[in-house]
Amino acid sequence: MATDQFDAGSDPEPREECGVFGVWAPGEEVSKLTYYGLYALQHRGQEAAGISVSDGQQIVVFKDLGLVSQVFDEQVLSSLRGHVAVGHCRYSTTGSTTWENAQPTFRTTRVGGGLSLGHNGNLVNTADLLELAQAAGVATGTGATTDSDLLTGLLAATAADRGLEQAALELLPMVRGAFCLVFADEDTLYAARDPHGVRPLVLGRLARGWVVASETAALDIVGASFVREVEPGELLAIDEGGLRSSRFANPEPKGCVFEFVYLARPDTTISGRSVHASRVDIGRRLADEAPAEADLVIPVPESGTPAAIGYAQASGIPYGSGLVKNAYVGRTFIQPSQTIRQLGIRLKLNPLRDVIRGKRLVVVDDSIVRGNTQRALVRMLRESGAVEVHVRIASPPVRWPCFYGIDFASRAELIANGLDADGVRRSIGADSLGYVSLEGLIAATEQPRTRLCSACFDGDYPIPLPQDAMAGKFRLEGLGRGIGGSATPVLPAGYGAEEALQRP
Repeated sequence: MATDQFDAGSDPEPREECGVFGVWAPGEEVSKLTYYGLYALQHRGQEAAGISVSDGQQIVVFKDLGLVSQVFDEQVLSSLRGHVAVGHCRYSTTGSTTWENAQPTFRTTRVGGGLSLGHNGNLVNTADLLELAQAAGVATGTGATTDSDLLTGLLAATAADRGLEQAALELLPMVRGAFCLVFADEDTLYAARDPHGVRPLVLGRLARGWVVASETAALDIVGASFVREVEPGELLAIDEGGLRSSRFANPEPKGCVFEFVYLARPDTTISGRSVHASRVDIGRRLADEAPAEADLVIPVPESGTPAAIGYAQASGIPYGSGLVKNAYVGRTFIQPSQTIRQLGIRLKLNPLRDVIRGKRLVVVDDSIVRGNTQRALVRMLRESGAVEVHVRIASPPVRWPCFYGIDFASRAELIANGLDADGVRRSIGADSLGYVSLEGLIAATEQPRTRLCSACFDGDYPIPLPQDAMAGKFRLEGLGRGIGGSATPVLPAGYGAEEALQRP
């Protein structure tokens, strides 16, 4: 959805927890490769960024709140020397937006080695893992309140006796939820993907090493060739001996269908299917399922653009650009004044009045969550002279929250949960409203329905949810117990933080 990364009175977009990137490449500037990999994954998380690098003797972590380009500069990257790196960009689905919760997380094992970890996803058995950590004597005290830090502490505790690779093979079968992990000790890079493969994770080859990343677009930016996806239930280990693959669980693929709708970059490929091609096809199917009489099809940029192109192609209605996006609006911790807040969506989108005036418009967006963005958008287009506004949505109604790594609103806040399509239409002020069907969406992905998770649309959760999963992203904070560990060797960085507000 075309909305602000900060809350300016608009409708927060569905945001995923993070992007992960790892590289094992002796002789390369791995910190800079990781920087550019994270730069390609910036859309997956804009709250914090971090990189850990090992030179074979020590792991050093640098992390801070902000965008990748704000956290790192040439001097910092030049100081991060080594051959193994783990990178992370974060949007929180567990734990507040604090420096302590930025990733990669770090722990020292009981035999003195180090472990850094980046996590994309969301665990659903956090309470069980917390009990396991306490029973194992995992130390507390760093102030981190994330499932990722909890997992890091458990891995570090288990690795003391069995080594990190064996520790992962023993611990990961007990972990429930969505997780793509990239972690490292002083010499070895590891990657693991949950048995359902909810979030994407891919393997790439460099001339002198290996790369793992959340999306193929991150491989492209560092010049790595795509090898394959990390399989659900697979653990990879990469060191001077090469690449090793192990299974810690049988695969039960349930990839997130919303990656095709919004989350992934359009230039990414998932399960052999181009995301851009999927979105254009969604638009074509949307035109067939929800036609409109109009003069112009316009997208809500940028996420609605491919579907709008497909809608125009299938409907024969001309495609045009009626909204201009400020490409430089990113995550900010500066709260807008009341005057700016009232401008709402104009902070990020502004209409081209000469294009809009006197036209019947089809406006294509990727999804509706609370409806605030579309309501403001329809009003803005009418004020700019649109005669009719027909809203078309490139996904089915979002009626259920996600517990696998997307920070949707609570179910009570989801507009489609309490209203039928005509009720939503009246609420946002559109002349008509149409969604693509779930069947049409799945067909556009070219994936078998049995291999996709569509819980946010149909409420069918493939990974059972314990009651504590309903407690939301602050459940560890609610328990009053952060899971900590040994102090991280961290280069100096800012400690400013914005506490996220707990949702109802």
